[in-house]
Amino acid sequence: MKDIIIDDFQNSVDECLLRHRSILDILTKLQESESRINRAVAKSVTSCGCIEINAASKSISIDKYENQKECYNKGSDTHLYGKLCPNCREIIEQEIGNNLFYLASLCNLLDLNLYDIFLKEEDRINTLGKFTLR
Repeated sequence: MKDIIIDDFQNSVDECLLRHRSILDILTKLQESESRINRAVAKSVTSCGCIEINAASKSISIDKYENQKECYNKGSDTHLYGKLCPNCREIIEQEIGNNLFYLASLCNLLDLNLYDIFLKEEDRINTLGKFTLR
């Protein structure tokens, strides 16, 4: 069922994209949409204040990788505090949707299947586990 949803989305994007079918247009629109996501998150912090960022360097040794997950689960791993208000959530969801649109457009142009990419990435994550080091 999930593959049908993603394939349908990718097909809908292909039908809707009329003006910006050039690889250069799609690449720049994808990058612009990523910037808009960053800007929307920053506005949630600076203008709205519904979330806060409190970042400091981590004092965890790479030698103690097994215990890092425990340290990260204490809440300071994301440097993010608070919860998005409904307005900021809606804006960020819209910007991520735009990003997905241009990502699907890029896949269409390069004859790639987005669902297959999801599956391959999930397989890499499951195979390498914590050793993906992302």
